[in-house]
Amino acid sequence: MRAFLIGLIIGLIAVPAAVYYYFASGTAPVATSAHPMPFEKMMANAALHARIDKEMPKAVPIAANEQNYFAGAQIYREQCAVCHGMPTGDQTPIAKGMFPKPPKLLQGKGVTDDEPGETYWKVAHGIRMTGMPSFRNDLTDTQMWQVSLLLANADKVPESVKQALISPGQAPPAVSRQAPAPSSK
Repeated sequence: MRAFLIGLIIGLIAVPAAVYYYFASGTAPVATSAHPMPFEKMMANAALHARIDKEMPKAVPIAANEQNYFAGAQIYREQCAVCHGMPTGDQTPIAKGMFPKPPKLLQGKGVTDDEPGETYWKVAHGIRMTGMPSFRNDLTDTQMWQVSLLLANADKVPESVKQALISPGQAPPAVSRQAPAPSSK
């Protein structure tokens, strides 16, 4: 029994000491070009999804319509495309240098399988250790919902919205006459 207790105490000291040494000695990969740490992706995803499931809004306060999709497309072009790319084209140099790589939100399925509230949470709060910033201080709630709705429904948006993503300044007539939403900075 005594040997077991000694082993347990040594284990309780040795494991944290080894983990500390791993990080403090410069052994842990911290460069964006390095391979991920053991269990990094699994642990980060588990924590992220648990937090989002607990905090994401369940109801969408704006309509999923062409006007909001179009506004979301303008926001996407200005704020998101530099990292997440456009419907056509390669990753930008900024995106190529990031770790983890930002998902291509308008290519393939993107985040169309996520609830709009999940995308809203990510836009509003950002995601640590990914390069995804919080836009809570830069966009209004309405703007964050507009881009979130666009991304959640990217596979269903009208052709006019798809064109607005590809060619800036292309707006349906009813949308182009409206004043831009005020910013809540």
